[in-house]
Amino acid sequence: MRILVIADIHANLHALESVLMDAKDNYDVAWCLGDIVGYGPDPNECIQVIQALPEFICLAGNHDYATVINMDLGTFNPIASQALNWTRNILTNESHQYLDKLNSTMYIKGVTLAHGSPNNPLWEYLTDASVANQNFANIQGGLCLVGHTHIPRIFSHDGIECNEIAADITKPFNLSKRQYILNPGSVGQPRDHIPLAAYGILDLAENSWQQLRVAYDIRATQDRMIMEQLPEELIMRLSYGM
Repeated sequence: MRILVIADIHANLHALESVLMDAKDNYDVAWCLGDIVGYGPDPNECIQVIQALPEFICLAGNHDYATVINMDLGTFNPIASQALNWTRNILTNESHQYLDKLNSTMYIKGVTLAHGSPNNPLWEYLTDASVANQNFANIQGGLCLVGHTHIPRIFSHDGIECNEIAADITKPFNLSKRQYILNPGSVGQPRDHIPLAAYGILDLAENSWQQLRVAYDIRATQDRMIMEQLPEELIMRLSYGM
């Protein structure tokens, strides 16, 4: 089984459509690790698109959660809060109901899924090997998929220590007899200074993982954000992948 793994779409419809076109005919089912909404201009449209994917499974991310729960947005930085308030106001009842039903973590086909981390599914950022190391004890099975940082990453644990591995995006990475935490990066707001939409393909039959990137129409997304009067910083960062 080949699984399309996406995360952090952040209401960027053009990026999502480019990922789905690039991955076309290369996967059997699709999993999303959360944050469909937030930051971007097309939350309702993105929700509609992903719901049509084959055998689709989706988690709640922190932005999804904050959009539908009556929480103080002071947890977020000011521009994220502004975008979340905007999202709350334009979200349809159908979209609200969909987000409200999402779980923050899941275990399926021998894989642990979380938006942030196994220890703190909504909020923790796995930014380096030392933080990742603290999470391996809470992984069911040998494999975990996370998002949240917007940066593609591979952390491995051999039973003694945790290391980060640099992946070659030109070929699949073999998942040997170790534990792994894999992050596909962000579809809609990459932060590794590469302004390309990111996603992953997990092949359970071949026991492999491939991180992939694809260009999308950044200008079109930015024009939509300008139209909706979203914060300028959010608009400009898409050009630089940061």
